[in-house]
Amino acid sequence: MSEIKKLLETKSLCKKYKKDKKEIEILKDVSLSMSPGECVAITGPSGAGKSTLLHLLGTLEPPTSGQILFEGTDLTELRESELAPFRNRMLGFVFQFHHLLPEFTALENVMMPALIAGHSRGPASKQAEELLKFAGLGHRLQHRPSELSGGEQQRVAIARAVILRPRLLLADELTGNLDSAHSDRVVDLLSQLNRQTGIGILLVTHDDRIAGHMQRTIHMRDGQIVSETR
Repeated sequence: MSEIKKLLETKSLCKKYKKDKKEIEILKDVSLSMSPGECVAITGPSGAGKSTLLHLLGTLEPPTSGQILFEGTDLTELRESELAPFRNRMLGFVFQFHHLLPEFTALENVMMPALIAGHSRGPASKQAEELLKFAGLGHRLQHRPSELSGGEQQRVAIARAVILRPRLLLADELTGNLDSAHSDRVVDLLSQLNRQTGIGILLVTHDDRIAGHMQRTIHMRDGQIVSETR
């Protein structure tokens, strides 16, 4: 029987920046792994390296050293011309600031990745509408971001992030600007998507209550993983 590949694995990941002729180490020997469909939170104080780690895992910037394996493929060995289609196909991103396009409706915002990927408008619109209804926003299809609450905007951003059915959703403080009620609705949506589609979720958060909704929590401090809880 062949071994089931991990969805994501890092080996001795390091990230250094130069500032004022000094080298600053942001991540130090970070090794972690995720199984397919797993939901994992990363927590820690400000400056722990959480967001930097997420950017590296999303191939938004390269590590200084170490490996990032996605389903067995070492992403650090791929060229940017190979990484761009990988990101579009395999990864979804949601950030604290949703980055919705203000001139487009909720439906059009969710459709956008599919249209950019070359999907025809009819199927893209149908899939976007289904996702927004799944997110409890079937009555908001034609509303622009300025007409939506913060929680509604984040749910639109999540729908946009998963329209191409990625294998992994990376989320950085997506509830940071929301009250507890809206935060709960956003996290409930993530849990439903995980159950329905099997998408893996890696969530950076400062909120232990939000982290408690995940299956496993990785705690970071000073650029290192210091503990894990389940």
